[in-house]
Amino acid sequence: MDSEQLREYGHRMVDFIADYYKTIENFPVLSQVQPGYLHNLLPESAPEQPETLEQVLDDVKEKILPGVTHWQSPSFFAYYPANSSVAGFLGEMLSAALNIVGFSWVSSPAATELEMIVLDWFAKLLNLPEQFLSKGNGGGVIQGTASEAILVVMIAARDKVLRSLGKKALEKLVVYSSDQTHSSLLKACQIAGIHLENCRMLKTDSSTNYALRPESLQEAVSKDLEAGSIPFFLCATVGTTSSTAVDPLAALGKIAKVGTTSSTAVDPLAALGKIAKSNEMWFHVDAAYAGSACICPEYRQYIDGVETADSFNMNAHKWFLTNFDCSLLWVKDRYALTEALSTNPEFLKNKASQANLVVDYKDWQIPLGRRFRSLKLWMVLRLYGAETLKSYIRNHIKLAKDLQQLVSQDPNFEVSVKLMLQNLLENDNKDIYNAFFFVWQVVTPRIFSLVCFRIAAVDNDDEKTCNNLNRSLLDAVNSSGKLFISHTVSIYIYVFCFRGKQSLSGKFVLRLAIGAPLTEEKHVMDAWKVIQEEASFLLASQ
Repeated sequence: MDSEQLREYGHRMVDFIADYYKTIENFPVLSQVQPGYLHNLLPESAPEQPETLEQVLDDVKEKILPGVTHWQSPSFFAYYPANSSVAGFLGEMLSAALNIVGFSWVSSPAATELEMIVLDWFAKLLNLPEQFLSKGNGGGVIQGTASEAILVVMIAARDKVLRSLGKKALEKLVVYSSDQTHSSLLKACQIAGIHLENCRMLKTDSSTNYALRPESLQEAVSKDLEAGSIPFFLCATVGTTSSTAVDPLAALGKIAKVGTTSSTAVDPLAALGKIAKSNEMWFHVDAAYAGSACICPEYRQYIDGVETADSFNMNAHKWFLTNFDCSLLWVKDRYALTEALSTNPEFLKNKASQANLVVDYKDWQIPLGRRFRSLKLWMVLRLYGAETLKSYIRNHIKLAKDLQQLVSQDPNFEVSVKLMLQNLLENDNKDIYNAFFFVWQVVTPRIFSLVCFRIAAVDNDDEKTCNNLNRSLLDAVNSSGKLFISHTVSIYIYVFCFRGKQSLSGKFVLRLAIGAPLTEEKHVMDAWKVIQEEASFLLASQ
């Protein structure tokens, strides 16, 4: 390692990155390349002799960047955000420089202790119960993703039951969640050996804004108990992927301890928690996206009832200016994790661990090795401070609120459609009236910074035409390179339009998620203008 070369190359790389961010709006947000494009641009074998940094960076500009979808673009509105920041960069740089492998306390004490401290800081920002803090039997840990977080707590819950009832009980274990829950839950079931037919993805609808109804959970649990099955795991969601729905935590938690052991929907945690508790189920709360917003007092209500949960996760890398990966998991009982995941080969044994004086995070996760990820979160919290981070989140929510109003009240678009309809009728094309009379619809009530909307026929009989139109609109918008949005298909949708509320099903829905660090009001307004223009063009060409 040549320190002077590091200094020289480091300055060049920082300049390259700074220039990239300065010009990021010049790139098409969604990569326009075709599959396999890079194979034709790079040699088949690695170079035998060293090349210069300039050569490498030239290839990045000419060959790599065209194949990048620019997640940090201010016009990236697809999926959910993946935040980065100067503080996050600095934390990653320092972590890469130290390059520790922090599987146990003794392998790098600062890595373990800083992670415990920073997770406690964050728990206090969220006003989580004291049972989730490291000073007791609980504590927090950084996982790579929410998928990993859900998997490790499911394994802990599974083994807790099997230690009591025996391994033969595995085939009877049942998992519960709503039909809005992220697919990572099903993957966790597959890995943990839970039969997919024992996964109850309970139906939701517009009456609860796609949150899981406690009554539905209680009914499903009762049926399974009567059939001799063993309810053991409940996953509630604060901010589902399709619609940001929120589940009722406390009520669900109450149902989990009698017996044996496309929306930002928000499940009612308190109600769900009661159900979980009464049926001796492990109650997990997944707030991967929306958890960041809950540091703001006005949004903390969406995790009311989290005190009934056994575990809670959120992704700082989504909406908290912390570079990927940084998924935060808290548990009330750390020993449930270590009982299920602990390994203690001779080469890892040491006095501190053997005396139970320290935390060894290798026993809280699937892999052995782990990076010094707490550095970047520590940097973000210190260089920005809680108030700045709250303002950052509030601004995105305000932008989403403004966009929702534009979608809901768009007289120009309605006028253009009516004019087109009038022309069709004047030409005696009345038979295609229903196929061409469209209005904008906001699909689900916005809670955080995700807006779900679509063009929908006022006469809903021709849903196939309507869905195809929205698919074409999605393709046209994304192909423009000016922005990138994504979609979902909702089974039951509550729609607001000028004819009132309607209950729909099987709808192809457009999702616009605001949360990129560089996004400002002008980018949201420009995005909406592009969507309107592409929609008008599609309608005119029908």
